[in-house]
Amino acid sequence: MPAQTGRLVALVAAVAVAAITGGGALAYRQGPQTAQADAAPLSATASQSPSPSASGRTTSTPATSAKPTPTTPPPSKPSGPVKTAIDLKKLPTGRAPQLTYLSGRTIRGGVGEDIKVPGTSDIQDVARLGNSALAVVSQGAGNELLTIDDQGNVTRRTPGVTQIVTTADSAAAAYVGTQQKSTGEELPGAIVYAGRDPMQSPQLVKVPGIWNTKLLSYVGGKVYFDASTTQSGPSSLYEWTPGDAKVAQLKSIPNAMAVSSVGTAGSLTALANQSSCSNLLAVPSGKRLWPTCDYLITGFTPDGSTVIAGPKYQDGYGDGITAALDAKNGELLHEWSGVFRQTVPEDDQHLLLLADTGQETPASIVRCTVSTGACELATPLTKGPLLIGS
Repeated sequence: MPAQTGRLVALVAAVAVAAITGGGALAYRQGPQTAQADAAPLSATASQSPSPSASGRTTSTPATSAKPTPTTPPPSKPSGPVKTAIDLKKLPTGRAPQLTYLSGRTIRGGVGEDIKVPGTSDIQDVARLGNSALAVVSQGAGNELLTIDDQGNVTRRTPGVTQIVTTADSAAAAYVGTQQKSTGEELPGAIVYAGRDPMQSPQLVKVPGIWNTKLLSYVGGKVYFDASTTQSGPSSLYEWTPGDAKVAQLKSIPNAMAVSSVGTAGSLTALANQSSCSNLLAVPSGKRLWPTCDYLITGFTPDGSTVIAGPKYQDGYGDGITAALDAKNGELLHEWSGVFRQTVPEDDQHLLLLADTGQETPASIVRCTVSTGACELATPLTKGPLLIGS
């Protein structure tokens, strides 16, 4: 049976190679990789031919198993949190962002064709809604929201809009508008909008007497934003279900920074010179789940299992670090250092970072994997306008 044995060994080897190749392709699709596992050599059993005994009967010599070839042991897990410094020039190139983003004046990524934002005004924020795009652009001393169809035509202008958020599936969008004096000074009050069909007028609610409105998220069918009742006073979380005539103020969630899909929120609890502390709170009770004075809670992955965090003191052009924390206990999963103007979750396992090395330097959207810390360029380094949308 030597020929059959040879074919069997060849078949096993071919299957092993195919498995390794398939595994590599799957790993590539999952995101940037830090390393590949070494392929262990195939082990074989020596085949012994029967030999005649002294009595003339045929006996078999027991087969002797070949000693297994030593393999490289798997890398041990780090004993402490892993921290990575990002060098943009050394990162490999990966696939384009799967979220909406702006490159130059063109809205790319997400579902739909590329859409160019008309005009020459500065673009502050972008999102997709159906086959249309939304763009916040400068207008005089303030801003306005442009609704743009897939042919690049502006179908609606909404004055005063400053921020956009979308649901995780981009099926609905919310945005907030405020009024300003001709000097650019903010006036009290805000209008919160929400809609699913860009061809129809959005639902809206007017909220008088609030200041410093910051739109946070659109999750669980509700829009969340933070605002204060005085121009320089403390703020708290507000909740609005589109279609309702009023919003609900959640005083148990002060100084809200972000709201997750699983009923938790990041809350700024202390702010001092070059330092701050924040808590993860339950919504709407305000029960404290855990605190951190090492980082500032700024966001969540779509499933709420990972907290996105920034430096405990934010001031200047960009953040010097961004981090991923375990939402269960605040444990550090990974920290990246560099210059980051935005950090947005692409999905439950990856973050997108808008990174450069300082003002007027080439920028890129970088994709980093939470579990490994590995990063790759999702867009080429460029000096043109670049931002991550909703």
